[in-house]
Amino acid sequence: MSPRRLDTPSEGRRSLSISFDGDVIGLYAERVARFLGTGRYLAFQTVFVIIWVLLNIGAFSWGWDPYPFILLNLAFSTQAAYAAPLILLAQNRQENRDRIALDEDRRRAAQTKDDTEFLARELAAVRLAVGDTVTRDYLRRELDDLLDELVERLAAREAAATALNADGTERSATDS
Repeated sequence: MSPRRLDTPSEGRRSLSISFDGDVIGLYAERVARFLGTGRYLAFQTVFVIIWVLLNIGAFSWGWDPYPFILLNLAFSTQAAYAAPLILLAQNRQENRDRIALDEDRRRAAQTKDDTEFLARELAAVRLAVGDTVTRDYLRRELDDLLDELVERLAAREAAATALNADGTERSATDS
């Protein structure tokens, strides 16, 4: 037989590989864990234990599991051996979902904060722009002031022209 080389894979060995879908197992584990935490399960189990005890020490006295109820204890131990890992698996899956939800909440909170800061900056810019913009009331006030000033100038010129005409000197329209 030739010596085995460690750097090349062996051809004769085939391993039996069984693959399980972790999500399917986790889904069933969550269903079992939810059922184990219900009042219905406790009622079923209580009725089962009462029937077990009555059949073993009661009127029928079939006695396949006498008083210390070793077989019943073994059944409960087996049930606990399977229930505990299933419950832990369901808790781990819930923890993963909670972590993903928390990360998503943090991302949304950060996005909301960024959006709020952006809108605050935009609102401040709009307020500054509106502060520099001429409003209708401001324009109307300025035009009224300008009109009043022009009316006063025209009135002053007319008064000056009337005063000159009153002095007796007439001016022609072309002289002015």
